[in-house]
Amino acid sequence: MYPIGRLDAESEGLLLLSDEPHLNNRLLHPDNAHSRTYWAQVERLPTPEALSGLQRGLLIGDHQTLPCRAWMLEPQPLIPPRDPPIRVRISVPDCWIALSLVEGKNHQVRRMTAAVGHPTLRLIRVRIGEFDLGGLGVGQWRELSLGERAQIFAGAKRR
Repeated sequence: MYPIGRLDAESEGLLLLSDEPHLNNRLLHPDNAHSRTYWAQVERLPTPEALSGLQRGLLIGDHQTLPCRAWMLEPQPLIPPRDPPIRVRISVPDCWIALSLVEGKNHQVRRMTAAVGHPTLRLIRVRIGEFDLGGLGVGQWRELSLGERAQIFAGAKRR
């Protein structure tokens, strides 16, 4: 089995597994424009300017991120606490935002939110392409139907 994409040890959420190693590039290469959507619990309430900065793309180190979608989640989702728990600062509010990207550099979402002054406390990948996490809980898995597999890889270029 091969993971399609990766999640760092601090992140949660959707991870697709396949026995077809070439699908990783077909699905996740930016040329194929399959988006990945993340929910990020960040410190402080982002201003429209901060969200706009995320959407335009940012220079992080020597890499210019591609434009993306970034928005406040309204209503804020009710997510069960993480184990181990996140850092909580009583005097600093937090909120959930969503980011939809077509690229996935190492720790990119965390680096992007930090660059606009809103460090990520918790990160959950909720969607890859047209496939979303749905009601799967922590540690749960299921096989994709043939229709779902076709939906995910529809339009992906062979590389």
